[in-house]
Amino acid sequence: MKSLVEGARVADYPAEIALVLSNRPDAAGLAWAAAQGIATTVVDHKAFGKDREHFERAMQAVLGDHRIDIVCLAGFMRLLTPWFVGQWRGRMLNIHPALLPAYRGLHTHERALADGVKLHGATVHFVVPEMDEGPIVDQAAVRVADADTPETLGARVLEQEHILYPRALALVASGRFRIEGNRVLAA
Repeated sequence: MKSLVEGARVADYPAEIALVLSNRPDAAGLAWAAAQGIATTVVDHKAFGKDREHFERAMQAVLGDHRIDIVCLAGFMRLLTPWFVGQWRGRMLNIHPALLPAYRGLHTHERALADGVKLHGATVHFVVPEMDEGPIVDQAAVRVADADTPETLGARVLEQEHILYPRALALVASGRFRIEGNRVLAA
């Protein structure tokens, strides 16, 4: 989230970070965003129990009230329903700490090391109802070192995520792309 905010401060950046919305009242990024002058809101999923529909409708109402055009998930660790994803088709991005389609889900660094891959990385993709799928907007690769641990590999991937996500958002916000099937192509 911080990298997106910093990236959007560049004079010719094609997007403005207008809202930081969290489902966790204790999310550290809320205070930081507020200190930057960015509107913040919490829609605590726990207040809705197991009623995902009402939780997502509450988020949708907040996003509508703030006139949000693009949603960027960052650290949002809940699966979204097809209804919510459908509201944001082609306008909701997520970042994943692996070179998709490899290593969907959790524990990506551990799994990459266990498989002995030589390249690992991060992917920004459009969100679709299926987890960690959807058209890939951009990727960044890092070499896997023989001495890597999940922590050291994860730290290098995170460095690339901070560069990758603002770059991918800029492409999407500029509208200079098209989606053909599961591919994102420069327009």
